[in-house]
Amino acid sequence: MHVVATAGHVDHGKSTLVRALTGMEPDRLEEERRRGLTIELGYAWTALPSGERLAFVDVPGHERFLATMLAGVGSAPAVMFVVAADEGWMPQSEEHLTAVEALGVRHGLLVVTRADLADPAPAMETARARLAAGGLAGVEALAVSGRTGQGLDELRGALDRLVAGLPAPDPEAPVRLWIDRAFSVHGSGTVVTGTLPEGRIAAGDELELPGGPVRVRALESLKEPLPAVTGVARVALNLRGRAVPERGQALVTPGAWTVTDLVDVRLSPVGADGRGAGPGGPGRGLDVPGGRGAAEGREGPGAPVDRLPARLTAHIGSAAVVCSVRPLGGRVVRLRLARPLPLHVGDVLLLRDPGRERGEVRVLAGASVLDVRPPSVSRRGAARERAAELAGAVPGAAALLRTHRLLRAGELRAMGCPPADEPVCGDWHADPEHWSRLVARLPEAVRRYAAGHPLEPGMPVEAARHALGLPDRRLVAALVRPPLSVADGRISGGRPALPAPVARAVARLGTELSARPFLAPEAGRLAELGLGPRELAAAVAAGALLRVADGIVLLPGADVRAARVLARLPQPFTVSQARQALGTSRRVAVPLLEHLDRRGLTERDGDHRRCRLPAPGTAPPNHRKSGQTSHSRTSPY
Repeated sequence: MHVVATAGHVDHGKSTLVRALTGMEPDRLEEERRRGLTIELGYAWTALPSGERLAFVDVPGHERFLATMLAGVGSAPAVMFVVAADEGWMPQSEEHLTAVEALGVRHGLLVVTRADLADPAPAMETARARLAAGGLAGVEALAVSGRTGQGLDELRGALDRLVAGLPAPDPEAPVRLWIDRAFSVHGSGTVVTGTLPEGRIAAGDELELPGGPVRVRALESLKEPLPAVTGVARVALNLRGRAVPERGQALVTPGAWTVTDLVDVRLSPVGADGRGAGPGGPGRGLDVPGGRGAAEGREGPGAPVDRLPARLTAHIGSAAVVCSVRPLGGRVVRLRLARPLPLHVGDVLLLRDPGRERGEVRVLAGASVLDVRPPSVSRRGAARERAAELAGAVPGAAALLRTHRLLRAGELRAMGCPPADEPVCGDWHADPEHWSRLVARLPEAVRRYAAGHPLEPGMPVEAARHALGLPDRRLVAALVRPPLSVADGRISGGRPALPAPVARAVARLGTELSARPFLAPEAGRLAELGLGPRELAAAVAAGALLRVADGIVLLPGADVRAARVLARLPQPFTVSQARQALGTSRRVAVPLLEHLDRRGLTERDGDHRRCRLPAPGTAPPNHRKSGQTSHSRTSPY
């Protein structure tokens, strides 16, 4: 299916033309039919000569219903622009073109109606020039009469050619269905309708509304019940859930959009007096960055927008939301929306001033969304810096990471910019320059911590996370580069230097152990020497002592020396034989032998052990049996 919206001045025959093409009545309300004036959005559909199905969204042309017109055009990929031959280009023709232009619609068809009442050539010539200046250059143009049927067959062929050239929608895209009607059906419950631009909705799907989750009970497209629908399509959904839908809200894929009331945008140019202009004027030739058919990131012609009112109405899809405007510099503006909307980077909002005088063009600008989670600009000069940062930015993951530095993959997707590069850790993505700065800062942070905490074996990972302002402990471990290392939840940078008092206490302990190297002193003697728990931890971290078990320390290399002594015993040997050979107590012998087991220097067999010294000139083994642990175990935390 394809969807095309109408556009044009009031009473130029839009509804008459849709009625003639489809055989259906687009004006749903009795008042509309009585007055001959479209007030609400109308829907009709037909089969084209190729067999393609085409749905029309018929919009009102009167200036009082501009918001309704925008709700109809907002989700349509193409427009059928209607101009009457007997009246030519009119004020609402200009305003509708400005809206179509600002929204970035670049596919369309010009239809000059009432060709039976006047020569269509003058109106067609003027309208062609206006559309060309408004971003619709080269569109096919036809003269028709909805009353007599003149040119309708040619129009059907032109519509076939138009839809054949439309870009293919992505069926895997996240759903965002702007609701243009919400009503209750007896026996079924809540029903909403809208234009699905891309993505897929199926019966049973769970979607999100501002009021909470809802489930799709059933769906129709062009009044046909279907199990699933893929965009582009007109759809009606029967919903079940606590949330009460309203026109202007959006049904979205959960977690796939950023619901926000604050956005930074780049404006399309407007005239010096704040209104659109005719051909060649300052408001024409708008290039909406990020809009449909617009080149991403291009600035386009026009002077900076510096005369926007402080309060405007922002339109997207069927939503119309009042917003406050804060110029940041040049064409970059911050909008504060009166209610949150589900948005992506690259979305285009249309800004209008509903308070302007009658007859003035009230559509002021298109606003391409650059950031849906903009940073604070409260400090002096921050707004100017932010504007400079965004002035030439190409919307995408790289630009978002330059601003936010670190974002999860899910956050980037919800902002509309799926990551293109590999994550730095887990699902975290980082701006490359910021990540390099963090790698450079970590060693200095570890050094400062060691200077302030000389008795600790390293900087806790959590302390490093706070020092670097990181949101996740895993990121700290990912920043570690040699000679830094992570073990037991701490980051160390090689052998730290011991404070002088601790070094002297270790030297005294070394003197005592020189006579009986395997008789570790008890806790009381260690305390007398000045080696409490913190001092012992510092000495072990510095490599000045060997921790065999809690409260049992020997000189470095004592375990290898013990293995050599035990290798001279008859194999296998008992704990008692080992204790006697080493000249130590059972308090020390048992944990020392367990330490030797973990290092692979001895091997236990029931109540006996065998010595397994490596060949001369090789390093001692360091394998552990299943279920055993080691004090040298490393961890990313």
